[in-house]
Amino acid sequence: MTLLHSILHATNFSRPFLSTLVPSIGLAYTIQGLAAIPSVLAQTERFYDLSGSLTYISCTALSLYLPTIRARAAAAAVGAAKPAWPNILAALAGNGGLNWRQVALSAAVCIWATRLGTFLFSRITADNGTDSRFDNIRTSSPKFLGAFFAQATWVSLCLLPVIALNSLPATLLSTLPAAIGLTDILGLLLFLGGFSFEVTADRQKNQWVQEKKFKKHHEEFLTRGLWSKSRHPNYFGEVTLWTGIATLAGGVLVSNVGQVGMGLAANGVVGKVVALAMAGVSPAFVALLLFKVSGIPLSENKYDKRYGDRKDYQEWKKNTPMFFPKL
Repeated sequence: MTLLHSILHATNFSRPFLSTLVPSIGLAYTIQGLAAIPSVLAQTERFYDLSGSLTYISCTALSLYLPTIRARAAAAAVGAAKPAWPNILAALAGNGGLNWRQVALSAAVCIWATRLGTFLFSRITADNGTDSRFDNIRTSSPKFLGAFFAQATWVSLCLLPVIALNSLPATLLSTLPAAIGLTDILGLLLFLGGFSFEVTADRQKNQWVQEKKFKKHHEEFLTRGLWSKSRHPNYFGEVTLWTGIATLAGGVLVSNVGQVGMGLAANGVVGKVVALAMAGVSPAFVALLLFKVSGIPLSENKYDKRYGDRKDYQEWKKNTPMFFPKL
């Protein structure tokens, strides 16, 4: 028995939903564990964020294609014809073995992860491969290893609504109404708005840094563009886009199709609450990280120490909201 068949057999649960959900989350910890080994040994965080993006893309792809992988492996085992791989473009048109929502959210995650991963990798490369977040942990193997498994947890929780949606059996998803619903529209708009906001904020800050490097200005902190509307517009965009993903996925998970697919149809209101929790944990966890752990607190403390005694900084901080942009 090959390694692939062994894994497929070990994760072949009685509920098809779990047979996709569990391996997809397990892959996150596997990739991060493998990425941690050379990083911990070399005491470098250069590839930390890039490995996170790779994990997002890999887990999303696995959750989307694992049911087909299982079906093809089962057919090969009995000498039957293997089913075709899902057609992504056909799925967007309502055909092809996948639901268009699965394709849309999976593509959204991959686009976001590719953009953020390459952006962060370019930034850390420009900073000689160091990130101040790791100053106190890179020389401690247990702490550094913990950072990689924390990233696996971050990926798993953020991706949970997408993985859950992709884990629903195709036969059930095919019974969803073809028409675009309210949660579909709202979810897509929130994702597009949040993604655009984050990209614009990052580009404005990167341009500001480059201009400062070439002495085109002598400003100590950015107060232009979106940074005049919010002190952390990139983080606002991040939470918003994940809220959009959770909204679209949640609309399916709480429906009868979602409840049956997850094996929660007999649980009534409790089943719907569980479905909402699986979708809502994504933006909630992102917000928790940004507000309480590594995002806003680190940035605010760093700038307060540097410029807290300056009147222009105090004025900007007083007149600019920390998170939600002012109109």
